[in-house]
Amino acid sequence: MFEKRANRTEISDLGEFKLIDLITEGIEIQQETTQYGVGDDAAVLQFNGNEQVLVSTDLLVEGVHFHLDYVPLRHLGYKAVMVNLSDIAAMNAQPTQITVSLAISNRFSFEAIQELYEGIKLACKKHKIDLIGGDTTSSTSGLIISITVLGKALPEKIVKRNGARENDLIVTTGDLGSAYAGLLLLERERKVFEKTPEVQPDFSGFEYLLERQLKPEARLDIVSKLHDLNIIPTSMIDISDGLGSEILHICHQSKVGCHIYESKIPIDIVTNQVAEDFRIHPITFALNGGEDYQLLFTINPTDYDKIKDDDSFIVIGHIMDEATGAQLITTADTAIPITAQGWDGFRNNQ
Repeated sequence: MFEKRANRTEISDLGEFKLIDLITEGIEIQQETTQYGVGDDAAVLQFNGNEQVLVSTDLLVEGVHFHLDYVPLRHLGYKAVMVNLSDIAAMNAQPTQITVSLAISNRFSFEAIQELYEGIKLACKKHKIDLIGGDTTSSTSGLIISITVLGKALPEKIVKRNGARENDLIVTTGDLGSAYAGLLLLERERKVFEKTPEVQPDFSGFEYLLERQLKPEARLDIVSKLHDLNIIPTSMIDISDGLGSEILHICHQSKVGCHIYESKIPIDIVTNQVAEDFRIHPITFALNGGEDYQLLFTINPTDYDKIKDDDSFIVIGHIMDEATGAQLITTADTAIPITAQGWDGFRNNQ
């Protein structure tokens, strides 16, 4: 059934985003309650009442998204929830409920799954999220976690990726590349441990980077701040696959170009240090690393005065016309096309 054929297309050749485009092409909305379907961080549904319902789902697969050699189960449960809450925050909305489904191999004891759920419940308690259901089944290939999140917002508050306009400011909400720096450190020590188990890793001074990788926080606080400042972004996304991939999503769906300035991209000093140790330019961490779960959005320039004195908001560029394309303006004042080289679940990202 799956034999090699001359016309066979490998999924790894397409990559995740092209695969999604192809398999969702031609999907038609059948229900009047579906206001917005495939194509953003969450779908939007309209039932009775003024508020709309948002729905998103994510998979975390052992060996692809996480390694239990260095990821504590409690942290994994917490992160699995945050990944989903971030998708709702990326629509300028508030999450309300989740369902959790697990595929579990016989390697795991009840106590191990209980530890995973402690992290899930901690994340729910922190953000007042209700865990309302899910499913469990067996697995022959380790642990698989699937979480579906529901959220809500008034229709006029919901922000999609397709609303950026020329001259809009591009804003992010914190330093970038730190989660990837943490991942590199963990992977390096994992490989050392495999060869010499008696050598214990020393992460002194890198605690912040490890926390950004192992226990990230969804930026729901930003959604509240934007509400308090009376700002509705023109477009919005979360930075899960790297700044480069995310700004390209906004440019593609909004049919615009952009200039992002290297000198404006926030990178933590310890992330810079790790980049130097690995002989990688730190801007590569920010553009291509992924898993930062900061928000990336655009605003009308008239809203700049509302955010200029708040360190939560960092302006890193502006929207240009579509013909300009998406460009990184380097510290040497050179324009380099931005390409999507961030996390792709169907390619080797190490």
